[in-house]
Amino acid sequence: MKILILEDESMLALSMKEFLEDSGYEVNCFAHSEEAYDSIYETVYDLLLLDVKVLGEKNGFEILDMLRKEGVTVPAIFITSLTDIEDLTRGYECGACDYIRKPFDLAELRLRVEQVIKTYCFSSQDERIELPFGYCYDLKKLKLSFGDEDIILTKTEAKILELLIKQKGNVVSYEMFWEEIWGEWIDPTNIRVQVGTLRKKLKHDFIKNIRGVGYSIDF
Repeated sequence: MKILILEDESMLALSMKEFLEDSGYEVNCFAHSEEAYDSIYETVYDLLLLDVKVLGEKNGFEILDMLRKEGVTVPAIFITSLTDIEDLTRGYECGACDYIRKPFDLAELRLRVEQVIKTYCFSSQDERIELPFGYCYDLKKLKLSFGDEDIILTKTEAKILELLIKQKGNVVSYEMFWEEIWGEWIDPTNIRVQVGTLRKKLKHDFIKNIRGVGYSIDF
């Protein structure tokens, strides 16, 4: 699971990063809102931890509001010292799942992160995902089915499909594919071949080709 932290208090950011990494998460930290915003479109995150008052032209509220209007659905928690009900209300209206008030214990941070991931994130705890045209994907069995027919997928094809499901409604770029699936640079032609092979196994193709950018599915 990959987490983005937007926090300009360097010592707090470092403490959060180290604590969450020790808990098994992969963490990227940013102090400037613009850098964090760009990273969200370059990397697949499972959770955003956003301070409200940060360096940059936009604050945490504005960043999340922009992301939600652009269709980014990654769950987010605000980390802030703000306590006014108006601020709390604005945060939830922007699309936050939770608040953590400063100062906080790192154990509380972990509990809130775990709860949000359990509640909102795509995970192996979900068993069956309903897809367009009557397709269904079983996460535990790594099996795609269409009615009573099972569609055999290779390990790579299953990973491609799971990444598209995880980012439903969003475009998965070539950079996201090679980073999340191969862990190293892969020629876009090879990615297109892999996705093309997967699509040929579908009687009803629900994978959209965003020319020159990547692929997406909507459901």
